Amino acid sequence: MGGYTLSTTLDRPYDQAVGEVRAALADQGFGVLTEIDLRATLAAKLGVDVPPQVILGACRPQLAHAALQIEPTVAAVLPCNVVVRAVDETTTQVQAFDPEVMTALAGDDLAPVAHEARARLTAALAALDEED
Repeated sequence: MGGYTLSTTLDRPYDQAVGEVRAALADQGFGVLTEIDLRATLAAKLGVDVPPQVILGACRPQLAHAALQIEPTVAAVLPCNVVVRAVDETTTQVQAFDPEVMTALAGDDLAPVAHEARARLTAALAALDEED
């Protein structure tokens, strides 16, 4: 598994990493539309304790609009999910859904939009690595 995500591991604490991920996404033109605190949700709903992790629903409106013009049903996989998860007290993993996987779902017409989204998410992850 894992062939459907882009990822990086950061040598910094979770709380710091979440802020840096938000900034790196913003630098690539993504806004965060949704935020799901998995730790809090699973604790409240199931009474279980998991490491701190958040799902950020990132969207670059221009790319979302272009994708919807090509294939309206792609809305079902929008926004781009970016997960920030604590590995331990000093290490955080960041994973993003690879937009190019959408072409397997919606066809090659979506490839140019998916490629740009992937390039921007990859650049955001790379920028996080440069801060180490």
